[in-house]
Amino acid sequence: MTGKVDASNNNKQPFGEQVFSDKDAVFQSLKDLYRKKVLPLEIASKFSHFGSPPLGPSDFDAKPMVLVLGQYSVGKTSFIRSLLQRDFPGQRIGPEPTTDRFTVLTFPSDPDKVGNGRHTPGHALVMEVDKPFRGLASFGNNFLSKFDGVEVLSPILRNITIVDTPGVLAGEKQRIGRDYDFSEVIKWFAERSDMILVMFDAHKLDISDELKSVLDALKPHQEKIRVLLNKADSIDAQSLLRVYGALMWSLGKVIQTPEVCRVYMGSFWEQPLRNLDSKQLLEREKQDLLQEMMTLPQNAAVRRINELVKRARSVKVHAYILHYLRKQMPYVLGKSEKQRRLLDRLDREFVACARRYNLPLGDFPNVEQYRRMLAEVKDLSEFKKLDKNLVYEMDRVLTHDIPLLLKRSSFSPKLVDEVRALVNDPMRTSVTDVRGESLE
Repeated sequence: MTGKVDASNNNKQPFGEQVFSDKDAVFQSLKDLYRKKVLPLEIASKFSHFGSPPLGPSDFDAKPMVLVLGQYSVGKTSFIRSLLQRDFPGQRIGPEPTTDRFTVLTFPSDPDKVGNGRHTPGHALVMEVDKPFRGLASFGNNFLSKFDGVEVLSPILRNITIVDTPGVLAGEKQRIGRDYDFSEVIKWFAERSDMILVMFDAHKLDISDELKSVLDALKPHQEKIRVLLNKADSIDAQSLLRVYGALMWSLGKVIQTPEVCRVYMGSFWEQPLRNLDSKQLLEREKQDLLQEMMTLPQNAAVRRINELVKRARSVKVHAYILHYLRKQMPYVLGKSEKQRRLLDRLDREFVACARRYNLPLGDFPNVEQYRRMLAEVKDLSEFKKLDKNLVYEMDRVLTHDIPLLLKRSSFSPKLVDEVRALVNDPMRTSVTDVRGESLE
């Protein structure tokens, strides 16, 4: 394909000289950058144990993904059915908790053979190399038995993939009733989603502890979150104003950021509005939501760049953390006691590591989660010594390759500025050339 980078042909123009005019060429360049410069450091630092599994080609080529979340009976499946304009296999709608599985809705690769929709069980779906779900195999049989894919002939699925999820249950049902880690599965999907829709019922605004834990898992992806206040046509305009204010207050306590999530109000199903007091407002809100969803494919390439930058920064910080902790360990005696003390004061060790290697604290992982992962490691001193060349090559991705890719690609200036702002994090005072510093 014209514009693709062919790493095997040395006679072609170098990466910095390519001019990319289509998304496929950009995706191919991102795959090459990840495979050659980011993945080696991931493998050397065992990043998959602490973060997410390595990315495959299908993770870059996949259509934009929309993840739909919410408590039970808020209207998630009805909303998806209204988007598809048809029923789909496995669809269950009712006032009780009906959807008990993760369902991925995609457009068929062979539309002539699908008919009313082809169903693929989770165990088979994670084996398909052209689908970005292979990483879900790590959650085991208990999850895969509650996971499936459905191919549906619907125009909207030509450009996006939709994920329907089980409703967030309350109390012990969420923790004991499910034999897989629900929050970790949500986190996996959130990392790969382009938009996360969190739905609320206008009559049920309470945020349970279980839903709070799910929202906590989404905190690293706040820029993707959109809130849907469903069934807003069942109350009058004055009550809607109060409900909206109560929802914003509740979200502010949970998400705890100065930025306010975009909230769409409406009746997100196919039936006509029941209360016409706010008809014009609700119709406009629904149209704005659909418009934003339709722009996802246009911005897919720059979002893939954005995700690669975030991952590269996380991998780099992870490698430095292990390097720093390894250096604190004694050579022979007292290893277990020293490791225990390091984990007990891990928050202070993070600060010391950031100062020592000039790393932004905003890139560091959650302390408690990282401590749990480190507790599974018997001896920190057994980690391999940090390879300075691997870190240098991945640094080049952030300081050289990604800026050149943005320069040579036909993206909108606004989107380019957003990615550059991530690359040039204001918390970073300078770019460290690893080859020029002493790691000992």
